[in-house]
Amino acid sequence: MANVRLGSGESFESMLRRFGKQVETDRILAEVRRRRFYEKPSAIRKKKEAVKKRKSSR
Repeated sequence: MANVRLGSGESFESMLRRFGKQVETDRILAEVRRRRFYEKPSAIRKKKEAVKKRKSSR
């Protein structure tokens, strides 16, 4: 989880920028998008197999 504290003499904008970078590095938004809708385990397996198939055909 992203946790950012305002430093002494630091502007709110710079703290907000640091927070955005922290969220990106923690990949929080990607995880939220992935979990937005439930995906059955069988569907996840099929996706992984399709990716493997595409990569091996190169």
